[in-house]
Order: sequence, then structure tokens, then C-alpha cells
Amino acid sequence: MATHLEQNLQRDIERIRAKLLEMSERSQHALKRCLKAFLERNRQLAYSVILRDQHIDELEKEIDRLCLEFLVRQQPVAGHLRFVYAAIKINAELERIGDYAENIAKQVLKIGSMEISGLTERYTEMANLSSEMVRAAIQAFINQDAELARRTMATEETVNSFREAINAELVQLVRANKIPFESFIPLTTMARRFERVSDQAKNICEEVLYMCTGEYAKHIGMDVFRILFLDEHNSCRSQIAEAIGNALDEPKLVFSSAGLEPRPVDAATMKFMAEKGFDLSRQTPKALSQIPNLESYQVLVALAKGALSAFLVTPAKAVNLDWDVKDPSKVAGTPAEVRAAYEEAFQFIQAQIKDLAEAILGDDSPKQNL
Repeated sequence: MATHLEQNLQRDIERIRAKLLEMSERSQHALKRCLKAFLERNRQLAYSVILRDQHIDELEKEIDRLCLEFLVRQQPVAGHLRFVYAAIKINAELERIGDYAENIAKQVLKIGSMEISGLTERYTEMANLSSEMVRAAIQAFINQDAELARRTMATEETVNSFREAINAELVQLVRANKIPFESFIPLTTMARRFERVSDQAKNICEEVLYMCTGEYAKHIGMDVFRILFLDEHNSCRSQIAEAIGNALDEPKLVFSSAGLEPRPVDAATMKFMAEKGFDLSRQTPKALSQIPNLESYQVLVALAKGALSAFLVTPAKAVNLDWDVKDPSKVAGTPAEVRAAYEEAFQFIQAQIKDLAEAILGDDSPKQNL
């Protein structure tokens, strides 16, 4: 007969599983709705997907709380520790899928009532396959099914081929004047987002394999560079840098940011970045201790003097860079002068990140211009 402690442990595990299943269902629902909005050119449905992303974000926070409580209360080891580690990572992957659905819906709004034909079948197949990968990946997690995880990972190549076919067809249609030129970027972005959904599903499967077997398959055969931006408060410059880096949408680069003494993101910074097309309203400032896998970062970028001194021991073989950008949130003056300070900082950080990314990737440089 199970002891009281064992019953509590199993109850907490089932609660986390149930919440992750709910998160998965919401993310898949968002994907189906944004596809339907595209097929039917339904602006109301597109707006609904965008607005409902907030519910996914709230559920992500609730799952994080449950996982942290589990760690503190149960002090898990071995398989149970791998379970909660995988749950935390999978939670983040599902939230990102919700973000992709939101972004696809925004592209649908950009297309509006443009005349576009002959592409719906490919997009439907790609979207359905990506969504099915998410469903199977979560089922593998719930059932602790390593074999299902491996089979699901293999599907990613098919999704990649869909994207390549769609992009090639879009180029031909634009050249033949069969679709408006203005629709090209939104349509390629949608294809890229559906492909990234399959990438996130594959990531979930890799976490399942780790949970079930202890085998850590993340990024096998792939050089991944992790870049960390660090300043005093993670409220202005480092947030700007992380947003610019993530806008590259380059899977081989992972960008994060932290502050020595984290403070809420500066309101003027959020406003400026919103004008540039970046939403920082949901960003949570982080301390170095809150950066997972900190020892794995290859590039550390100080955006303030002395920021790197916070590392008692820097990650092995990490490259330290000092950009020392003037903090625009501390500039006093007229609105025009403050705006100019933000613009100067933004342009400097943008240029540095672009050059850094191209140096890391070599010939495989980011395809999306900042």
C-alpha cells in the first residue's frame, strides 16, 4: 500500500501532467483557429487567437508555480527529478507554440482580403502535421512513451519539406504576378512559424527521451550558440538586445538576458520597442541565478561596465564581450533627446548583434534582415 508521502508525490505529478495536457490542447486549438482564419480570411477569428494567447501565458505561469512547488516540497531525485525538469522545459515549448499561433494570426491580418489562391492545401497539410506532432509529443510525455517520442521526431523532416515547397512556390507565384508582392513576407512567415511548431514538438520529444531514459538528445548534430546579455537591471539595454537577437529567428542561436539587480522593464523602453515592432510587455527581468544552463553559454556580452564581474567563475571557454552601451532610460532631456538616445542605443546593439550572428553562423547567416 502506498504511503501518504507516495500518494502526495503521485498527486502532484498527476496535477502537473493534467495542466500540461491542458496547455497542449490550448496551443493546438490556437493553431487550428489561426489556420481556419487564414483559409476563411476571418479577421474576427484571427483577433480571437491573438487575444486568447494571454490565457496560454497565464497557464504557463501556473505550471511553473506547480513545478517549483514540486521541487521544494518533494525534493525529487532520479526519475522524478527528470520528470519535473522535463515538465518545466515542455511548458516553455508549449508557450512558444502559442506565440507562433498568435504570430500567424497577425500575418493573416496583414494579408487581409488579398487575392491568394492555390496555396491552401499545402498550408493545411503542413499545419495539421505540425499540430499532430505536438499532440503526439505530449501523449509521449503523459504515457512516458520513448518510442512514440522517437517516431514523432522523425516527422519533422516532412514538415521542413513542406516549408521548402511552399517557399519555392511563393517565389514563382510572385514572379508570375499571380499573388500580390505584399503577401510574400506574411505568407513565408506563416510557413516558417508552422515549421517552428514542428521544431518545438521535436524539442518536447527530446525532453521526453531525457525523462524516460536519461538520454539527453538535445541539439544532436547541431552547433547551438548561447548568447547572454548582461547589465545592471535587465530593464532596458539587455532586454533590447535579447529582443533584437530573437527577431533573427535563427534556431542555431539562443539569446537570453539578465541583470545584476533585476527591476521591472522600463516603461519608456517598452514604448520605444513597441514602436519598433517588439513587445516587451510580457518580459520578466531575470537575475543570473534564474538563467538555466548558465554554464553552457558560449558568449557573454556586458552592456554595462563591470557587469561581467558578477561571474565568480565564468563558463568554461566562454567569450566575453564588452559593448558598454549608454543606458537611454537614464537620459534626461526633451522627449526628442530621449528618443534620440534610445535610437542610438538600438542601432548600435542591432549592428553588433547582426555582425556577431553572421560571424558565428559563417555562410549560414540569418535570412531575416533586422
